[in-house]
Amino acid sequence: MTTNAQPLQNHKAVTLWLYACAFMVFAMMVIGAITRLTESGLSMVEWRPLIGALPPLSEEEWQRVFNLYKASPEFEKKNFWMELDEFKTIFFWEWFHRLWGRTIGLVFALPLVVFWIKDMIPQGYKSKFVFLLALGGAQGLMGWYMVQSGLIDQPAVSHYRLAGHLGLAFIIYGFLLWYAFSISVRTTHTASRAFRIHLHSAALFLAITITWGAFTAGLDAGLLYNDSFPLMGGQIVPPDFWLYDNVFKNLIENHSSVQFFHRWLAIFTVLYICSVWVHGLAKNYSFTALHLLALMAFMQMGLGIATILTSVNVVIAALHQAGAAILLLLLLLSIRQTKPAKT
Repeated sequence: MTTNAQPLQNHKAVTLWLYACAFMVFAMMVIGAITRLTESGLSMVEWRPLIGALPPLSEEEWQRVFNLYKASPEFEKKNFWMELDEFKTIFFWEWFHRLWGRTIGLVFALPLVVFWIKDMIPQGYKSKFVFLLALGGAQGLMGWYMVQSGLIDQPAVSHYRLAGHLGLAFIIYGFLLWYAFSISVRTTHTASRAFRIHLHSAALFLAITITWGAFTAGLDAGLLYNDSFPLMGGQIVPPDFWLYDNVFKNLIENHSSVQFFHRWLAIFTVLYICSVWVHGLAKNYSFTALHLLALMAFMQMGLGIATILTSVNVVIAALHQAGAAILLLLLLLSIRQTKPAKT
């Protein structure tokens, strides 16, 4: 990503639009977390991009969609006890999740058309915004591709597809923030190359940790070893860590080792972010975003530990996912506020 040394002028409307879209994507990630945590994601078994924006409006329509759900693996193998009233609850969260996604698409696309016609888009950003629009469309397709994996044999979505869906949401969110920062935020500190590499590598480690968090969520691996932290089954390495002979398969498919790696990746990332903060202080790069980044890293670790010890409480787990998005925001803002030193 390239940055301008100074913010662009007279683009307040475009900036507000980008921040509003970023906030909506942030909210979408929280809504998606609640949808997953309440096990609502497989309640809508048909994809109707246009008329699907409306919920069932009659008892006959409710019964129709309930009958479709009854034919799904989730109902047959897991929720066979469920009646229509219980189904309406889980249906709401998946419907609301999809509705919010459609709303984001409209909030992004319609102002983009207006800005384009009125020639209000900053120079060099038209292709960037078209790229974001394409990413949004790909995210909708990725969401349905993910859901499809849970409608065939097993009542669970592929954790690979879930990681792809969540990862793409973070990518869209990150680009929205970066473009908004590039237009509106002034670079305030001239930083050494080493410090900027330190910041960028922290973003890389955060991305890896988020990916293993998605694997943990997709496998329901957070429901294991909820009695202690950092010990798992009374020891640092869980007793069933080597469930598979294949090392790579253990890393991404063994429930216990996936949670183990997410735990220690998270701890490493928090310590690494703290090292960035210390590095900044040592170089007299003292600015608010950097201080908040270090503080938020500890808060995020606390939310992660609380998520485990409460056996994945819905509210705490949703806040944990929101915390990852806030960390990304603060990292990108810190990167934007530092500019390379002249050599």
